[in-house]
Amino acid sequence: MSVKERVEEICRAAHNAQYALAGASAEAKNNMLRNIAAAISGASDKLIQINKKDLEAAKASGMSFAMLDRLTLTPERVASIAEGVAQVADLPDPVGEVTEEWTVPSGLHIKKVRVPLGVIGVIYESRPNVTADVAALCLKAGNCVVLRGGKEAINSNRAIYDIIAGALKESGFNPACVGFIDDTSREGSMALLKQGGLVDVVIPRGGDGLKHFVLDNAVMPVIASAGGVCHLFVEKSAKLDRCIPVIENAKMQRPSTCNALEQLLVQQDVAESFIPAVCKDLADKGCKIVACQKSKAILDKAGIAADLAKEEDFKREYSDYCFTVRVVKDTDEAISIINANNTAHSDGILSEDKAEIAKFVKGVDAACVYVNASTRFTDGFQFGFGAEIGISTQKLHARGPLGLKQLTSEKYIADGDYLSRK
Repeated sequence: MSVKERVEEICRAAHNAQYALAGASAEAKNNMLRNIAAAISGASDKLIQINKKDLEAAKASGMSFAMLDRLTLTPERVASIAEGVAQVADLPDPVGEVTEEWTVPSGLHIKKVRVPLGVIGVIYESRPNVTADVAALCLKAGNCVVLRGGKEAINSNRAIYDIIAGALKESGFNPACVGFIDDTSREGSMALLKQGGLVDVVIPRGGDGLKHFVLDNAVMPVIASAGGVCHLFVEKSAKLDRCIPVIENAKMQRPSTCNALEQLLVQQDVAESFIPAVCKDLADKGCKIVACQKSKAILDKAGIAADLAKEEDFKREYSDYCFTVRVVKDTDEAISIINANNTAHSDGILSEDKAEIAKFVKGVDAACVYVNASTRFTDGFQFGFGAEIGISTQKLHARGPLGLKQLTSEKYIADGDYLSRK
């Protein structure tokens, strides 16, 4: 069987399974998710052993430390994956929620009700926890899902999928509710992106390159969840001593995530004093600095090593212990630079000036805009949504963290009591 035929078979099975899943009760779905969580927890040692195969291959390929960290499973991380699935079971079920209702003059009573999207295709990169996170969220929202992970985590992803499929069957659900594409070549992704009659929407979860590949090739709607070129702008009125811990958190806590800081902008009025202070702090903790000409001159004078930035560095998502620092004239220039170089993910301002803050918040085009806070807060749990499938960087149909409600659509139910149109 060819890759194309196999992918079509997986998608068709998910398509056929969607209607029974959409009609399942919240209690049945929650029991199924708790069974998945327990099965993952019980297979911790096995998953860690299988994960070592992926780690060995990744190390041999020269994968960076930050990306290796993203790939690694530990007992604590497996426990966290299982707990994440269990937490999804505890979240309110969005399916069937009445979001609006009204009666029109004809006597027709209309309700707007949340319903599943149907079948969701998800293409993602090297984090094996995504397999469980995405499956749990899609299932809770009544959606079937077809997963296609990256080659870096193929063994780990397959093992987690096998656990999910087994738990689905034991819980009385069709295992085809979650499909898994074993082929990690571009052909496997392309085959999924051409299943327009069977897959209702596709979500890329990874870097900007993946997002654009999916947008360029999908025949079904796309929720673009990928790419995080995140900025923080230090405006001259900011409390500079309080900015450094925020910037350190945004860059250093977990640099491989899409909400990590990549681009630091500093207003010229405070650049001479602030740039050496913040760069020394991060450099002492192992972070590499890439600087614009003005920033590099300041850092050279202070004796702090930095590479001179090339034009492409101002759009770079490093996903590692590295960031770009740039001097800007004012808030207007900061907004202009951010809108020209960001991926519409998460950007923020550190400032005490209410007028400048208002200008920044209104002017920056991003899913999440922060005032005096780290970009690392862009996360479903941090926003109070519970788990999320990714961060949408587009404007339709959802933007920002994609939680359970964002994985549903709405339909109208109109009750006419045998009413006819006159």
